[in-house]
Amino acid sequence: MAVQSVESSTTSSAPDASGAFGPAIALSCRECGERFDLGPVFACEVCFGPLEVAYELPAGDPEELRRRIESGPNSIWRYAPLLPVPADVADLPSLHPGFTQLVKADNLARELGVTGELHIKDDSGNPTHSFKDRVVAIAVQAARTFGFTTLSCSSTGNLAGAVGAAAARAGFRSCVFIPHDLEAGKVVMAAVYGGELVGIEGTYDDVNRFCSELIGDPVGEGWGFVNVNLRPYYGEGSKTLAYEICEQLGWRLPDQIVIPIASGSQLTKIDKGLKELIAIGLVEDKPYKIFGAQAEGCSPVSAAFKAGHDVVRPQKPQTIAKSLAIGNPADGPYVLDIARRTGGAVEDVNDEQIVDAIKLLARTEGIFAETAGGVTVGVTKKLIEDGLLDPSLTTVVLNTGDGLKTLDAVAPTTGPSAIIRPTLDSFREAGLA
Repeated sequence: MAVQSVESSTTSSAPDASGAFGPAIALSCRECGERFDLGPVFACEVCFGPLEVAYELPAGDPEELRRRIESGPNSIWRYAPLLPVPADVADLPSLHPGFTQLVKADNLARELGVTGELHIKDDSGNPTHSFKDRVVAIAVQAARTFGFTTLSCSSTGNLAGAVGAAAARAGFRSCVFIPHDLEAGKVVMAAVYGGELVGIEGTYDDVNRFCSELIGDPVGEGWGFVNVNLRPYYGEGSKTLAYEICEQLGWRLPDQIVIPIASGSQLTKIDKGLKELIAIGLVEDKPYKIFGAQAEGCSPVSAAFKAGHDVVRPQKPQTIAKSLAIGNPADGPYVLDIARRTGGAVEDVNDEQIVDAIKLLARTEGIFAETAGGVTVGVTKKLIEDGLLDPSLTTVVLNTGDGLKTLDAVAPTTGPSAIIRPTLDSFREAGLA
């Protein structure tokens, strides 16, 4: 994987970046701790470990910070004091994602035998109907600062649409890359924004490798790949899920949270967000458990967790949950660490269980989840049945996208209750009266 040095990347970037990254002060290696200047780099030059954003977070009265956040816009920008973005970010062109509903799922709780609070964090309410709008919004701000002219990504579908839409709003060219056999709804949604959409023959991991090569080639000059050379900033968008969940719970931590795993970045950044809220005193410190959810047909992290391994062995994806079909998840080892540290687990469900869970959530709470949401709900059910998730505690389950994007998963078993003639007799004959 190509590595850009901080020196070379920052000299060719945008003009003065002072204040552009708010409280962010450096990029820090998750493996060796080496620090680098803020720039479009994603791998440590010392040990090749992944880089993430390090901060000097606000100090002082937590109550004052809470009031400041609560008086902010109804988007992720209310948390600007905790993100690598400028103070005036809410005034810049963006899709303003976030602050989606936290639904108290009492009907689903009864079905699952949950006696404590059960909530669905429904991120299908974002502008392009998935949580990817959050991560892209942060990456766009970094791309603007570094002077990139083209936004790009490797994607399993949702990210491609989020990049296309965000680029259109912010005035960037976009060129995104996807596996050639994605769900039709995601392909159309990614293409409609007018950017270039390129299908690659192969899996997501093949697409990602191609993008890494493109970054190191002259043709990629001026390109910001949101999940590669902008990945440290992009990943920070997932922290806003943690912030919102705690604020919507009345500034308290959930006891348990179930998160889907694709690359694993979302889970690791939610954990980072929870720890930050504790550190600055916005929530009371207490134990919480994080559970990861995968589809059986692409479950490398689940397999490693169950086997007690620290290394995640890649798999070839074969599942209807294509948004989670990453066979070699970059953050897999860190997911294992978090699940074990918090007393959680990583579990998987098969395609039939995914479809059943999609229908269960729709029937009980009126939320039509995409296949990734079927994975989290299905895994929650399985964890309860296996005694791994405590049904008496406050639990939050993530739905990261809209079911309209993955209609093929439920279409074969979903349709009209009956087809009748336009008469009352026909209605009665059908047993519907």
